[in-house]
Amino acid sequence: MKILGIDTSSEVLSIALSDDREVIVEENHKLDRRHSSLLVPKIKEMLKGVGLSIDSVEAFVIGLGPGSFTGLRIGVSTVKGLGIAKKRPCIGVPSIDALALNVDKGPDIIVPLIDAKRQQVYSAIYKKEGDRIVRKSKYLLLTVDKLINKIKQSSVFLGDGLVLYRAKLEALNKNPVFLDKTYWYPRASNLIRLAGRYKKTDLSKLRPMYLYPKDCQVKR
Repeated sequence: MKILGIDTSSEVLSIALSDDREVIVEENHKLDRRHSSLLVPKIKEMLKGVGLSIDSVEAFVIGLGPGSFTGLRIGVSTVKGLGIAKKRPCIGVPSIDALALNVDKGPDIIVPLIDAKRQQVYSAIYKKEGDRIVRKSKYLLLTVDKLINKIKQSSVFLGDGLVLYRAKLEALNKNPVFLDKTYWYPRASNLIRLAGRYKKTDLSKLRPMYLYPKDCQVKR
């Protein structure tokens, strides 16, 4: 089965195509929030590059966030449209889970940090268990100080929240490990890897993960 994975939760658009879970191609484009004009063209370009069209895709996987309100809205809306038009199943996967899968070495505790503005971060705490990475906390929206209080041992940190909060995390004095920018954004290939844990989503219920929904309003 050919599966197209898409993540639009950050400034980096990630798209990947797999065949029976084996990734055929993956592309990551820094779009600076220009997902609305470039998402569909980038998908078509990638598929054309491997000699396929959108009609070849048998299922879609979309990152649900948390992250950029505008990017998530565009990504989810696009996948809904493709699912309806092509009569294909769609699966929503939290982007932050895919971000945690970027870690391939270091301490067993993994803590993604995504800048949520307003001096807060989106986060969750994960643990390596054998060849799996398992989420051990709820999906979090909180200040870094509150997050620090939840961390009891040496951890791996990654995500764009490190731009603002690395110094505070270094003060933990628990041998923190920080990954560089190449690991800071969710990869569509990881969404595909995780898709088997989630059921096909009713398109009427497919929506982004907003951890503070009251504030997610488009202002004119």
